[in-house]
Amino acid sequence: MKISIGCDHGALALKNKVAAHLQKQGHEVIDFGTYTADSCDYPEFAAAAARAVACGECEKGIVLCTTGIGVSISANKVDGIRCALLSDPWSAKMTRLHNDTNMMALGAGVVGENLALEIVDTWLGTEFSGEERHSRRIHKLMALEQEN
Repeated sequence: MKISIGCDHGALALKNKVAAHLQKQGHEVIDFGTYTADSCDYPEFAAAAARAVACGECEKGIVLCTTGIGVSISANKVDGIRCALLSDPWSAKMTRLHNDTNMMALGAGVVGENLALEIVDTWLGTEFSGEERHSRRIHKLMALEQEN
């Protein structure tokens, strides 16, 4: 699977560990930065990773910052993105089953490396249920982007 990834300076170390973990599993990882620990603005990197998913360049995306909040908000501003901020495996499973999320966010200051990798594996390993009630709700959710 082709996966986009992006982070700010607060999550650089965790992003690199997640990317290496994904590559070891055979995934192709497209890294949208940041690449240094220098202070930077998370919307730039989260939006780039999200745009790659929205246009179909990547199948899924992962964004990280210290809390995961800023990058999740940023990713969700891109049309077509359903990004869930995750801090536990159960939520990772449920957001794929029910919401068919195409991106996930992690907070490097919230989850450690082992938990982060478990969340990533659960999220990637769970398929959307395809149930009509969930598809209907996703359709309504995505229609909100067209309002204004």
